[in-house]
Amino acid sequence: MQDYDVIIIGSGVGGSVTARRLAENGARVLILERGEVVPREPENWSVDTVFFQKKYKAKDSWLDRNDKPFDPGMYYNVGGSTKFYGAALFRLRERDFEALEHHGGVSPAWPMRYADLAPYYDQAEAMFRVHGDDAGDRTAPQRSRPFPFSAVPSEPVVARMAERFRSQGISPSALPNGVNAGAAGTCILCRTCDGFPCKIGQKNDAETCALEPALLTGRVDLKTKTLARRLILSPDGKRIEAVEVDEGGEIKRYAAPLFIVACNAVNSAALLLRSADSAAPKGVANSSDVVGRHYMVHNQTALMGLSHRVNSTRFQKTLAINDWYFGDDAFPWPMGHMQMLGKLQGGMLTANVPCLPKFLGNEMARHGMDWIALSEDLPDPNNRVTLAGKSIKLSVTLNNMQGHLELVKRMKRALRRAGYPIVVTKSLVAHATAHQCGTVRMGDDPATSALDPYCRTWDHHNLFVIDASFFPASAAVNPALTIAAQALRAADHILANDLAVSP
Repeated sequence: MQDYDVIIIGSGVGGSVTARRLAENGARVLILERGEVVPREPENWSVDTVFFQKKYKAKDSWLDRNDKPFDPGMYYNVGGSTKFYGAALFRLRERDFEALEHHGGVSPAWPMRYADLAPYYDQAEAMFRVHGDDAGDRTAPQRSRPFPFSAVPSEPVVARMAERFRSQGISPSALPNGVNAGAAGTCILCRTCDGFPCKIGQKNDAETCALEPALLTGRVDLKTKTLARRLILSPDGKRIEAVEVDEGGEIKRYAAPLFIVACNAVNSAALLLRSADSAAPKGVANSSDVVGRHYMVHNQTALMGLSHRVNSTRFQKTLAINDWYFGDDAFPWPMGHMQMLGKLQGGMLTANVPCLPKFLGNEMARHGMDWIALSEDLPDPNNRVTLAGKSIKLSVTLNNMQGHLELVKRMKRALRRAGYPIVVTKSLVAHATAHQCGTVRMGDDPATSALDPYCRTWDHHNLFVIDASFFPASAAVNPALTIAAQALRAADHILANDLAVSP
């Protein structure tokens, strides 16, 4: 068996970005992934295959807080959920890293500031070839360099809507996209990006931007269909000695000096809890009893503005609105963020709203303009991941909803004034998992956090958790770019402090 410096569990954005950085600086890495490679095939862009047959989703069942089973809509595959994401790659705002008062409570400060992560945001944007321009964003954080590529231009129908927003005093700005449009590649800017895998490989996801370059170094091995069952502690409980896996039905163990858990916020917490033993009775990395707690996923509502005009847009995900991110004169607390969705198609609507007649869903899709509202939910220790026998239990009670409702109200008014007299909304908070974070939080105090500011567990010096689990607060924008930036920062820390390499 080959000797490895690091074993990484999970090939999503956290695991793959970390693997690339370590391998490019000489480390030998083993990645364990429970799923398989998503094939590039015609079905990638089929509404029926993706949304009705759900070919690519995991056949998973969890329990809710009332012990009722539900389908969490998870993806277990090489590249993780980024194979299906909308490629919206936002930076958190500077104030998101500070303690921030909301209508429903206080969002806690991070154990770092924006300036600590800013250079890694630059590097993450370059790695994921982000197209953007935040000149019109009133909340845009400071940056030392421009986006790697210019923003994807809005098509005429979207551009007209943007002008009507500006006439209301609203400032729509370009949405930062991780697609290989224009000079970056051969992206055709189609309708099957948000929610679909890319059959031509032009969506910049964890596999294409991080894992594939990592494998090209020759210092990374990838094992698929390999499920991590538990971490094995040393007798004194201070180190991880091995990971026990189910590899195609065969139970094996793999050992290395360093371990990185990057399974996503729910499954990383579940793995740590599942690994409890006499040296760690509450679970690995859990002497503080925070593992699994503080689950966050954003308060989310989809909006569809309807007019008599047909929306001929193909690539619709080009605009964001942050005017109400930190509040306004009428509501002086944070409300959140608006961004366009990929163009919804009729079959997509009826798949998610079964009682909607197909012909009506098709007509709504033809005439609709599609947005999503994202607001910060606060870290509640009782919103948590636990184990119920062999099942994962996800217990969630909504919080901080007033700001979200104010955001949706303002966006509905703006859409109506922009020429969309009917605005249909759908709450997306029930059993939501798309922006999950916070379950193995970082901090400065081992008594109230599981990780230090570099994602090293306080309890076990050779164990890191590098995925959205580390978020102390959810902010109100997509988490992917922040995971990537922190993965680069943590990897540099590992290289310097554990592998004696200058990155």
